[in-house]
Amino acid sequence: MIGNSRRDAWRAALACMVALAVAMGLGRFAFTPMLPVMLHEGKLDLPQGGLLASLNYLGYFLGALSCAAIRVEAKTMVRGGLVATAVLLLGMGLLEGFGLWGLLRAAAGVVSAWTFVYASGWGLRRLAETHAPALQGVIYSGPGLGIAVTGLLGGAIGRWGSEVGWVGFGVLSVVLVAGVWRIFGDGDHPHDAAPNAAGASGAPGPAAARSDARWLVALYGLAGFGYIITATFLPVIARQALPGSPWPDFFWPLFGLAVVPGALIGARAPIRWDNRLLLAAAYALQALGVLLSVAWPTIAGFMLGSLLLGVPFTAITMFAMRDARRLRGNAAAGLIGYATASYGIGQILGPLFAAPLAQRTGSFTVPLLVAAAVLALGALLFCWVWWRARRSQGPVAM
Repeated sequence: MIGNSRRDAWRAALACMVALAVAMGLGRFAFTPMLPVMLHEGKLDLPQGGLLASLNYLGYFLGALSCAAIRVEAKTMVRGGLVATAVLLLGMGLLEGFGLWGLLRAAAGVVSAWTFVYASGWGLRRLAETHAPALQGVIYSGPGLGIAVTGLLGGAIGRWGSEVGWVGFGVLSVVLVAGVWRIFGDGDHPHDAAPNAAGASGAPGPAAARSDARWLVALYGLAGFGYIITATFLPVIARQALPGSPWPDFFWPLFGLAVVPGALIGARAPIRWDNRLLLAAAYALQALGVLLSVAWPTIAGFMLGSLLLGVPFTAITMFAMRDARRLRGNAAAGLIGYATASYGIGQILGPLFAAPLAQRTGSFTVPLLVAAAVLALGALLFCWVWWRARRSQGPVAM
């Protein structure tokens, strides 16, 4: 019986890992290694690339916001989202025109949000039922693995043109989706959050919970803005700093690979540790990673910056979801949806702010400095929220 339970837990964790790799790593972030190829081909200029990125993030925002109202079985949403992701990737290679690409990228954002939220809810519940919460890190390593794959393959298959690159990613998605399709039929639970897993201070009173929820939603949006400029334009930024070097093609997959140990380590953070302080530490690491690409624009600087940006990437999501469940327990789905929507707003604003400014100045220095400052502000505010709660409720752990 224990063996079966353990096997079921691993099946669920690996299926969700693949789902997030497809929806996030390929469906959303394949655009990052494809952008330099499309710029080189003359299909886009930098502001247009920034607009396509923001349309994808707008779709993500709308998809996340809608999750608070949708009442559909998780398996249906995940399967539908994965199929749609593959189709939309193929469409980017088979269809031509900026307007069509904008629609495809926006739709990809919507379905990636649905897949992320519903696969997370399904997977976390399955892990709770099989008493294997430590496997959360396996689930949230999915985006990093997908990013690493797109980064490593993007530069290679992009040599045959962006059309081949997009179609290749679409075909890869089809193969991966086929591999996990049946697993999402196991356990027909509607989408909701996993059973309550209280944080260090337990569930606060109603007034404090409302205040904490508002702060979580607001500050989670700062993370979306803070990382997305680098995550969207890293190969372009690196090419500007290191002209003629072969290294810029490797910084993006390095970012993705760094996500994996960050997710695995973050999942093992003791439940008694306060999520707000964990988020503050993660924001500070990302701020330093963003800053390094400006302060130390060398191969070593970009490598270290990519690692510091990648390690906390999905750990931030885990800590935010864990805090949402601390505040709302089994009714956390709505709060998770609103927090994810806030994150989406930050992602929308980042490329819209950075691309035109970089086009005018010829550099991403100012946008990156602003992004680092926003992340640092988020870290300080999370510390302040924790300190305020400690003063009002008495000492808490960590």
